[in-house]
Amino acid sequence: MATLLMIESWLRSTGEALPPLLGDLGHDYVLLTRDPALYGAGGPAPHPALAGAADVVVVDTNDTAAVVASAAALAAGRRVDGVLTTCDHYLVAAAAAAGRLGLPGSPPQAVARALRKHEVRAALDAAGLPRVDHAVATSLEGALSAARRIGYPLVAKPVDLNAGTLVRRVDEEAHLKDAWRAISGHVRNTRGQRVAGVVLLEEALVGVEVSVEAATVDGRTTVIGITDKSVTGAPAFVESGHMFPAALPAAAADEIARFASDAVAAVGLRHGLSHTEVMMTSCGPRLVELNPRQGGGHIFDLLHLVSGTHPLRLLVDLALGEEPVLGTAAAPLATAAVPGGSAAVAFVIAPRPGRVTAVDGLEHLVTDPRVHRWALPVPADAAPAVDNESYLGHVVAVDADGGGARAAAERLVASLGLRYADGATATPLPVALT
Repeated sequence: MATLLMIESWLRSTGEALPPLLGDLGHDYVLLTRDPALYGAGGPAPHPALAGAADVVVVDTNDTAAVVASAAALAAGRRVDGVLTTCDHYLVAAAAAAGRLGLPGSPPQAVARALRKHEVRAALDAAGLPRVDHAVATSLEGALSAARRIGYPLVAKPVDLNAGTLVRRVDEEAHLKDAWRAISGHVRNTRGQRVAGVVLLEEALVGVEVSVEAATVDGRTTVIGITDKSVTGAPAFVESGHMFPAALPAAAADEIARFASDAVAAVGLRHGLSHTEVMMTSCGPRLVELNPRQGGGHIFDLLHLVSGTHPLRLLVDLALGEEPVLGTAAAPLATAAVPGGSAAVAFVIAPRPGRVTAVDGLEHLVTDPRVHRWALPVPADAAPAVDNESYLGHVVAVDADGGGARAAAERLVASLGLRYADGATATPLPVALT
């Protein structure tokens, strides 16, 4: 049995799945958090990150030096075998703590670079990889000037936020002014950390968007799989669904995999998981974003169901300095449910905000044999569809015989009816898994 330090956690998806998986593997962990109440401390149903912890240490996790000092103090009194986190905002702190304890991890400066989108662009340019025209704007005048040079349409995004927060397609100057005001006026992220308020402008890419899940050990990157993606909520880019494996010709998949591996190397990541979003354009693969962590949005479920590889198991292996186990070599945690088939997740996104009190059509989710799992807790307050925090729930569907999981997920979500407190009924936003 190993003991790990968990530096905070996401509340959904990977944050819910990792704690029980650690238990299944026979490991325990100490949760470092600045606020146990975030995980339901004292409430009737604490979050799995809190409920599964062998111990909880309260420390200002927004202060990396404090995290490193706390980790060193813990290691002085008990064995610590690895450091990890599922939450983007604490990846640098986890890397710094691992480095201080002499445990596996990427250099903290490389992780920090990977979390700043403009620095990723600069790193890829320096490495000579195919580039996306872009500019960094620290003033509205600079943004307008850059937009005139790049040309509309373009994409405006914060350099240091996640989950699609404030990412917008910009088709004209008025839209750019709105995006600038929103991004430059955003002061803190969801965990209270200050953000730069700097705008990255990029040419709008056209093509098929996929994500590449990979594991890197001693600078050698192995691609685990390629997952497709759909988006909705224009002009926002809300991820409405994923399917694994992506329906790509073998040559295109190989080209995308090589490009993603080169991007990871260009940023300087040497150890850990990566989730690289790539647009396959008519001119070849181009980077959308690179993330130095596992894929979210239940992508780990899809890979596990089809390939047998569990990305969160790899996260643990890498934190412990063990060779990652790929495929079906470590049953039952790496058992493929639909080998040779497909798996897809479709998110339930309300077409407008409001109180959703009930959902019609849930019987389809209960009786359809293609449904692997679903979650749709109501009543709930539907948020505007502006980022990946807008989900009401999700449906995971499988097709054991081929690539039909996406169609199944799409039809299942489309069959639901959202009942609002004001008496209205609406269909979720289209999944459009294409």
